[in-house]
Amino acid sequence: MQNDALQQILMSASRERSERTVLRTIVDGLAEQPHTALARVWLIGPGDICANCRMRPECPDQSRCLHLAASSGRSLAEPGADWTRIDGEFRRFPVGVRKVGQIAATGRPLYVSNTAEQSEWIVRPEWATREQIRSFAGQPLVFGSETLGVIAVFSRIELSEIDIRWLRLFADQAAITIVNARAFEEIEGLKRRLELENEYLREEISQSQAFGDIVGSSPVLKKVLEQIDLVASTNANVLILGESGTGKELVARAIHERSQRRDRPVVKVNCASIPKELFESKFFGHAKGAFTGALRDRIGRFQLADGGTIFLDEVGEIPLDLQSKLLRVLQEREFERVGEEISRRVDVRIVAATNRDLEAESRAGRFREDLYYRLGVFPIQVPPLRDRAADIGPLAAHFVRRFCEQLNLPSRKLTRGDVQTLERYDWPGNIRELQNVIERALIRSRSGRLKFELKEAKQRLPQEPAVTRAEVHETRVMTITEIKEIERANIERALRQCNGQVYGRNGAAALLGMKPTTLWSRLRSLGFSTDE
Repeated sequence: MQNDALQQILMSASRERSERTVLRTIVDGLAEQPHTALARVWLIGPGDICANCRMRPECPDQSRCLHLAASSGRSLAEPGADWTRIDGEFRRFPVGVRKVGQIAATGRPLYVSNTAEQSEWIVRPEWATREQIRSFAGQPLVFGSETLGVIAVFSRIELSEIDIRWLRLFADQAAITIVNARAFEEIEGLKRRLELENEYLREEISQSQAFGDIVGSSPVLKKVLEQIDLVASTNANVLILGESGTGKELVARAIHERSQRRDRPVVKVNCASIPKELFESKFFGHAKGAFTGALRDRIGRFQLADGGTIFLDEVGEIPLDLQSKLLRVLQEREFERVGEEISRRVDVRIVAATNRDLEAESRAGRFREDLYYRLGVFPIQVPPLRDRAADIGPLAAHFVRRFCEQLNLPSRKLTRGDVQTLERYDWPGNIRELQNVIERALIRSRSGRLKFELKEAKQRLPQEPAVTRAEVHETRVMTITEIKEIERANIERALRQCNGQVYGRNGAAALLGMKPTTLWSRLRSLGFSTDE
């Protein structure tokens, strides 16, 4: 081997920025040298095919072995043979086993000057004879105190002492080139991850404060805030329950911001918006070519959230047949990208949210019971806005300030009448509906009093004297039938909140401010069944 040729190979390899390309440049360059039959590089990696490895009985340590990473050469006996494959019979060597394994274990080179006379070092002597292999030289790839792997050359002539010496120097420089390529790949990987995180955060930043900060001081909201403070400092999985539009995402972000993971991202996944066939790719990422349209490697949401928090919104929408994959991440903290067989470890905290009754869904067989219990280690129930009447005024004022700034409108103030109007509404869409009503009112009412577009059928019946109640509809006289419908809806809500209980301190009669006997009479007059 000529020194100039080896230097040229190293110069070409040093210009590359990926480990795979560096290794390919090295073995191709060695294979092009006169009389070289085959050049190969094995690198030390974790044990991965132990169950099927033909050398497993000889392997002293199944936690790591030598992986064939690059191969190049020319066959004399089979001119069309592909010697660039790295998935053949000798794709793995246990450290310390056979000549390649011994080089890695000892860190010392091995030279077989005559394969015919030293056939004990050749696993397939007939192959060596057929291919006219005369000698073998293997050198450890050492960087600092670490052995990276082994570089080997099968030659059709007997290598000289000077050849062995040059190969030693070549191996030392090749190790440095491999380490540099790994460093470049790591930097590029971190750069790509940062770009992905920035891209994701740019997409989410407009939604990250969808309802502004958590606003309010009602007793039910204070209870939620106490639960947030209680669980935030732990790594427990949290399941946030509540109707749509109640601000479950804000609760999830508050948990993250008060946790030890606050310096890492909180990544949101809206499970209801992902097509079934893309769930795995969105969650775990995919490799280039894994499916039609996979034009490049893509990082998944779980890997993006590594070290931080992943917020699974509408978790009840995950298809049943894919829930086992999510359960595995929860249990084993590892996953595979679509199109890859490499297991990747991940450290994420899961905060999930749903407006479904997952316990009932699991009993009905529509949601895995074991996944439900894994997600719901610490459940938090977010109350609907109708149960937070004291918070409606502060929330409305908050949205007025925010939208005046965003829409470049003059500053506006809510009157007491405005707040009372909003408080009388039932808010089936919760805080999200309040936000939309305020924004629409500001746009439509550039001057004068704000006019809120509320559906009258959903107006609440205030607990006030009848004369005040009539003032609510000062522009329209209600029929007796409409009044009865409002009263009926109000009683139904009271019964739901009290789980059908009429009597007692926690009964519907006490909630409505009437005697139980009076409530029974109203129930009969309004057509409720009173058989129970």
